[in-house]
Amino acid sequence: MNTQAISRESLARPGRLLAAASALRARPVLTVSVAVILLVLGWALFPQAFTSADPLRGVPQDALLPPSATHWFGTDHLGRDIYARTVHGTSTSLQATSLAVLIALFLGGAIGLLAGFMGGKVDAVLMRATDILMAIPTLLLSMAIVTVLGFGTVHIAIAVGLSYVATFGRLMRGEVLRWRSAVFVEAAVASGVGIRGILLRHIAPHAAGPVLALAALEFGAAVLAVSSLSFLGFGAPPPAPEWGLLIAEGRNYIAAAWWYTTMPGLVVATVVLSANQIARYAQDLGESK
Repeated sequence: MNTQAISRESLARPGRLLAAASALRARPVLTVSVAVILLVLGWALFPQAFTSADPLRGVPQDALLPPSATHWFGTDHLGRDIYARTVHGTSTSLQATSLAVLIALFLGGAIGLLAGFMGGKVDAVLMRATDILMAIPTLLLSMAIVTVLGFGTVHIAIAVGLSYVATFGRLMRGEVLRWRSAVFVEAAVASGVGIRGILLRHIAPHAAGPVLALAALEFGAAVLAVSSLSFLGFGAPPPAPEWGLLIAEGRNYIAAAWWYTTMPGLVVATVVLSANQIARYAQDLGESK
């Protein structure tokens, strides 16, 4: 029995790989999006493999050089290589984005689980709190939170994550309400399983699919939110290479050096669009099943 199950699984894996490969061939935009995300992950994990330039050391005589074979993204006003600063800033920006999404996912998921299963006054109080959060624009709420917490990349991640909690909580609550009346849940309640066991072992695994799909969709938005707060000066102080900070540094040189802001901005826009493309494909794939 176990041997048959293992053989079926081993046969299914090549089938999944072939299906994924055919999907990439049929969707060139998706293929490009996957390539972009893989490249950016490479930047974050192994920046030295993509550039040997020091992101913090400037050469004054090379200030504001346009893009070339030597400096792919040009140089800034201090003669620092913008491509090197963009590559080395990827790790910080993606770490902040990932932390923000994880905070929203787990905190919002916990709120939605509790509200949907308990119902009554607990549900009413938690949902009214999420209504208040959703009534405030995300960027404005993030700015208010980071002002209270203090400046810094980690504080930006916490602020962005908290601003998305209501969205995740609402979705999780809806999924819990859908599964709460399932036969296996009622059987678990009748057999004396505690609330914690019912939530974690019976409801959460079934309700997690749409919430994880939302996390993938919100990743691109979180990249944009983190970069926006960094652009406004709430992130790491100079000379740290952070995507939003790189764009902010070049805004005073747009007329003389268009590449200063444009090149990091294109990277952020491309990453956001690629992440959204992959997330939407994953969501469509899940709905088709």
